[in-house]
Amino acid sequence: MFSSDAVNRALVKVITSLRAQSSGVRFSVQLAIDSSAWVAAIAAAVLLRLDFDLSSVNMSALALACLAAILVQALAGWFSHLYRGRHAQGSFGEVEALVFSVMAVVLLVGGAVAVFGDSLDVLRSLFLIAGPAALLAMGAVRYFKRLVLDRSVVSDSRAELALVYGAGDLGSDILRRIHNDPDSAFKAVGLIDDAPSRRKKWINRVPVLGTGDDLAQIVATTGVTVLIVAVGNADAVLLRKISNLALVSDVRVLVFPPLNEILQGKSRLRDLRDISIEDLIGRSPLDTRVESVAGYLTGKRVLVTGAGGSIGAELCRQIRRFGPSELIMLDHDETNLQSTQISILGHGLLDTRDVVLASIRDRDNILQIFKDRRPEVVFHAAALKHLPMLQQYPVEAWETNVLGTLNVLKAARAVGVETFVNISTDKAANPTSVLGHSKRLAEQLTAWAGMQSGERYLSVRFGNVIGSRGSMLPTFSALIEAGGPLTITHPDVTRYFMTILEACQLVVQAGGIGDTGEVLILDMGEPVRIDDVARKMIQLSGRDVTIVYTGLRPGEKLHEELVGTDEVGDNRVHPKISHARVPIADPSDLEKASWLRSVDERIAADVA
Repeated sequence: MFSSDAVNRALVKVITSLRAQSSGVRFSVQLAIDSSAWVAAIAAAVLLRLDFDLSSVNMSALALACLAAILVQALAGWFSHLYRGRHAQGSFGEVEALVFSVMAVVLLVGGAVAVFGDSLDVLRSLFLIAGPAALLAMGAVRYFKRLVLDRSVVSDSRAELALVYGAGDLGSDILRRIHNDPDSAFKAVGLIDDAPSRRKKWINRVPVLGTGDDLAQIVATTGVTVLIVAVGNADAVLLRKISNLALVSDVRVLVFPPLNEILQGKSRLRDLRDISIEDLIGRSPLDTRVESVAGYLTGKRVLVTGAGGSIGAELCRQIRRFGPSELIMLDHDETNLQSTQISILGHGLLDTRDVVLASIRDRDNILQIFKDRRPEVVFHAAALKHLPMLQQYPVEAWETNVLGTLNVLKAARAVGVETFVNISTDKAANPTSVLGHSKRLAEQLTAWAGMQSGERYLSVRFGNVIGSRGSMLPTFSALIEAGGPLTITHPDVTRYFMTILEACQLVVQAGGIGDTGEVLILDMGEPVRIDDVARKMIQLSGRDVTIVYTGLRPGEKLHEELVGTDEVGDNRVHPKISHARVPIADPSDLEKASWLRSVDERIAADVA
């Protein structure tokens, strides 16, 4: 009796053999067609050159020339993969291989004929005439085949009528994919593009019907239900514009993943999805040129505090790309630390030296860890960050954000850390809250430690991070899912937003371009109205949820700032990164009671 595995293996062999035979037959036919093209082109060249007088033609020599042309065409086509199935039908790659093969025939066979033509009784100019004709014939056959294949693809009758926003390379590629897939869920009936030069063009047999401003009229005329955004690395500003236009026209918007996700293998080009709120407020492509400055990480011992948090975990993933000799992930939360280890190493055993369980509030333990592990680069991401919570419990802000940071700074100085990057927040610029004042002081302490050590100690400041634990978007989503109401402090409140990936790229770059005592600040574009975000999230959810305005809480600003009034930023290295300096704070002058009292007084003065 045969086992099922044996039968399956036999079937696989048979199918593979049949496929190979089918492929071989197909390319043998193609070679035969190309050979016929050479014979026809050579015959036509002789007839035209001799004015149809064949009396002086040496047929044996002519046949030998045809045979030589076919042989060289076959060999050149094999080496250029023309007859090996490596090029898509009618693609530029196939055209290049075809031109290479024909040129090989013209140069090798035609060159020999040009030199020895008289003695061989063959016209010396034969292949100069026949070469272009043969190339034209071969190309025409391939074009016809491609045309037949394209026209033979019939769209599914259930396919949705779609417009493609963007008539560039990505839009052209999308159209080709839609046309060539009989099971495609979409049928493209037109393109729209905002570039005046592309108006009334046709791309892959699909017309450019107008610009984004014409969307409502185009939708009414064509009856489309889907708008596919095919703009490479479309930023949030453009996506908001498109989303608003689509809302008026009542069409569904689909987008592609960001290009960096595709390049990193996290997403594929065919992963079309509905537009999300993250796309509308934070998808801004940044050329941070991380690779050009991240050499300070390669071969170094790198320690990250707060490695279990959203920022800390992504920092660890970014840092690992640059080949540190050791990556030390420190956090006081064992569960979050395990999640980070799983995302980086593929296991959560928690029994290896890359994870360290410790609190930055424990001065002696932090110092001992630094002495044992001797880090050379430190990224300090551990902090308390929820503004209203710290307004209620300012002592916790003091213990973690101030003294905890000081503990890490002193430990770093003790073991000669070369680069120290403190992760701050936009709330440290002109602070009006306990959180802002604590992080401002952490920046000043970092500047002090840098001056004392002579090494590169600096801070990085950015706004709200999309997708971080406890951030606004997950909170809004939970409230909408629960049926509301959705609470907002003020209808006019605005905030800056960026993605976790963008924030961490900036942090990594800061360690390479910043100087001691500096704060590096990202140009985060225009701030976003929270009320607009809330209404868009409700709209995308399809639910009927009310919005309730609760009023600004103590310490909250209506509009956040990135640069303080006493700071002057300059973009001397990167156009989107400003460098500013903060005054030094000597830790010997710190005293908890006086700091808490001064913070209360400043906040009261701001409110007044």
